[in-house]
Amino acid sequence: MKYVMVEYAGSERPGVLEGDTVSLLDATDLTEVITAGVPAVVDKIPYREEILRAPLRRFRRDILCTGWNYWDHFEESRGKREGQDVDRPEHPTFFTKGPDVVIGPYDDIAWDPAISAKWDYEAEVALVIGKTGKNIAVEDALDHVWGYLLANDVSQRDLQRAHGGQWLKGKSIDATMPLGPWIVTADELGDPQDIRLQCLVNGEVRQDASTRQMAFDVATLISELSFGMTLRPGDLLLTGTPAGIGNAREPQVFLQEGDVVVTRADKLGELRNRVARR
Repeated sequence: MKYVMVEYAGSERPGVLEGDTVSLLDATDLTEVITAGVPAVVDKIPYREEILRAPLRRFRRDILCTGWNYWDHFEESRGKREGQDVDRPEHPTFFTKGPDVVIGPYDDIAWDPAISAKWDYEAEVALVIGKTGKNIAVEDALDHVWGYLLANDVSQRDLQRAHGGQWLKGKSIDATMPLGPWIVTADELGDPQDIRLQCLVNGEVRQDASTRQMAFDVATLISELSFGMTLRPGDLLLTGTPAGIGNAREPQVFLQEGDVVVTRADKLGELRNRVARR
């Protein structure tokens, strides 16, 4: 199933997308659906792309993220981290983003050259936790996933380098992370290691990879993240970006006002966002 948030009658409502129809649910948002179970259908409306909103807005904690989870991406940036190079990590690298980064699947990315001169794109597959767990075994990890969706972890590379080598500030600028366009339930998606992920800027393919290229697969990420740390329904985890980022290119290329960024995957749909001065 595909779960969505839509604009309807002046408010955002959760629903299920079925062909050209959205079945509206008797709930406040998809966080409530994930935590409390799927409620009754209260109405059906025609589906139009322009009514889609970010599937998740309300979080229990910051957005959870994975860095360096494609080795080709890790290697392409070697020597380009401005003195912050490290050896290949033996375990997944995790960080967080503030929740106010989230925008909808077709909203503008809030670009501001006064904040950063190095705006970069990072197409990612994200997942939503559906069941509470701590110290989750690898073999049980995928049972804790409610669904999958797309994100673009738009980053400000100069801010990322400027704050002691940690990434929170350079990843948490308001209204910069497209999310959606819907959440595909885990049972419908199937194997999360069989997704083709792409990022295009102004029609040019910049990133093109399979999730099979991940350094640490989805089950390992969940298991490692939950070690000593409780994951709860509604938690959002980004699983890393592949090679092709602007900061690693020769010459470097960063997002500019007016650019159109498309994030797409064969099983998850498409985000389409214009870079616009805030």
